[in-house]
Amino acid sequence: MSDIASLGDVRGKRVLVRSDLNVPLKDGQITDDGRVRASVPTIKALTEAGARVIVCAHLGRPSGTGFEEKYSLAPAAARLGELLGQPVTLAGDTVGESAQAAVESMADGDVVMLENLRFNAGETAKVDADRAEFADALAGLADAYVSDGFGVVHRKQASVYDVATRLPSAMGGLVKAEVDVLRRLTEDPERPYAVVLGGAKVADKLAVIDNLLGKADRLLIGGGMLFTFLAAQGHEVGKSLLDADSIDACKGYLQRAEETGVEIVLPTDIVCGREFSADTETTVVPADAIPADMMGLDIGPESAAAYAAKLADARTVFWNGPMGAFEMAPFAAGTKAVAQALVDATSAGALTVVGGGDSAAAVRQLGFADDQFGHISTGGGASLEYLEGKDLPGISILNG
Repeated sequence: MSDIASLGDVRGKRVLVRSDLNVPLKDGQITDDGRVRASVPTIKALTEAGARVIVCAHLGRPSGTGFEEKYSLAPAAARLGELLGQPVTLAGDTVGESAQAAVESMADGDVVMLENLRFNAGETAKVDADRAEFADALAGLADAYVSDGFGVVHRKQASVYDVATRLPSAMGGLVKAEVDVLRRLTEDPERPYAVVLGGAKVADKLAVIDNLLGKADRLLIGGGMLFTFLAAQGHEVGKSLLDADSIDACKGYLQRAEETGVEIVLPTDIVCGREFSADTETTVVPADAIPADMMGLDIGPESAAAYAAKLADARTVFWNGPMGAFEMAPFAAGTKAVAQALVDATSAGALTVVGGGDSAAAVRQLGFADDQFGHISTGGGASLEYLEGKDLPGISILNG
């Protein structure tokens, strides 16, 4: 894999950096700047080498028909400037007159950010030819390209894939670090190897469960997806999230795990509420006795302790998805217990990987620091697809 050193002397060159700045916002303010902070080292390395850095990224899901203020990258540009300690000029468009003028006025070491890539429909077009015009325009702004947005490398999009075919290209430090960690998870991981999977939908994780049943020693299941596994065991799940279409698949996984000696760990108790609300009436019940008029919103205290024990001797841990509705205090304990177990495992020398998305947001919201874990991924979806064994277009194009 070629890193930025392979580009040679970049002084005076315009380097287009595809970052992942898809940060959560509330009232126009960034609520978790982890992705912005993760983008800094590569950008800083390029500016210090005298490059003229053109940052491009997306935010949210705009319509693709032009500027939409609520999806503007202005908050990300402001925060990036604070972290870099230098101004970041935000162009008023992606490849139009404003972007071209901003790039033309750059001096060595300057940073310009293009507006949201997805304001242009060509960024996410499914047909290669429909992306070509936009990719040509993006490439026309620069002399070289650096892929540093791991959260999008599983997408065949103009700024991720097509631009890399048009310019001398390299992998940024963030993407390289992510790929290196994921290879450690998939190529001869140190054992015991435990995987913790949570989140709302089991359907989103079926492929990764299927692949990991042949690689991991233990799968710990939490979040909304656990109730489909409980239903597969014949248990009542009340008003809890249930993916009825995936019950048979979960039955199959439970049987395969038993046959192959992989341990699938399910909760023995559940924190239930009458409504999806922080102030709802709550109770802890056995996992096989969820009342018909209640919904499960977290793993229970007995299960949290059991999950922590299952992680205590692990030498490799991958975690993707919270154990419950961690945003609400009554249902955060399970996720916090798993996070603390990963911190303890890290201290004991294990490789611990928090797989991006809601898991990354959860550990920060619950008061943990990034450096308490071995690695916090910036790309939940990309991490899962890598673990599924899928091709990641944004990586394969850089590998030639």
